[in-house]
Amino acid sequence: MADFNISDRTVEQLMNIGISFVILTVGWLVISIVLRVAKKALEKSSLDPVLYRFILKMIKIGLWIILILTILERFGFKMNSLITVLAAAGAAIALALKDSLANVAGGIMILINKPFSQDDFIDINGTTGQVRDIDLFVTHLKTYDNKVITIPNGMVNTSVLVNYTKENKRRVDCCFGIGYDDDIQQAKDILAEIAEKNPSIYQEPAPTIGVAGQNDNCVSIDLKVWCKTEDYWDVKYFLEEQVKLAFDKAGITIPFPQMDVHIRRKRETNN
Repeated sequence: MADFNISDRTVEQLMNIGISFVILTVGWLVISIVLRVAKKALEKSSLDPVLYRFILKMIKIGLWIILILTILERFGFKMNSLITVLAAAGAAIALALKDSLANVAGGIMILINKPFSQDDFIDINGTTGQVRDIDLFVTHLKTYDNKVITIPNGMVNTSVLVNYTKENKRRVDCCFGIGYDDDIQQAKDILAEIAEKNPSIYQEPAPTIGVAGQNDNCVSIDLKVWCKTEDYWDVKYFLEEQVKLAFDKAGITIPFPQMDVHIRRKRETNN
């Protein structure tokens, strides 16, 4: 019967494999428990679901890296060397993906600061639409004419942003021009009456009516009223239409740009 001689090195390697298997099993169980506890805690917090899913993913990646490094150390790999290699690889990846990482950083800032939420109507550097979705890389807007616009979060985070629906009330600004021969007080009374008869227009704060300026061809009168944010366009259209009808009925002219040309003939001289 043949003798099998097993060297100490082989025994050591077999023991390392067995211990590594135990570490892997226990580590997997610990990671599962940690993730489960972290998920419950994050779900109870006020964090955006996209953000807490990202945090969970980062926790999972970090724990698995620690577990793998611990197992590799059992086989003689130096922890410092492994960390150095991982740091160098991470730096190279970060340099190659700097734009994508900027978008991720922008996405995190958006989810933390919450300058807007899903379904808000916003304007980003002249691009206007309703927020349909926010993820870590991009923000999706949907315009009123049913176009979908995708904007990188890095750009969103560094741009001037206007949120039209952040507040529950919004001011409607209108400007109407009347002729210089028309009665200013009559026009102001008409505007006040129209603003008062629409139930969607707040009477507190009261509508603001005043002469805004004297232009080349008309006197401009401002009408500023407050309403619920969701009623903005209904109120805007109502005012524009009703003022035109009321001015026509009252005989108030709405001037249009025009130019008067005077022709002078050169007087003939007799020699």
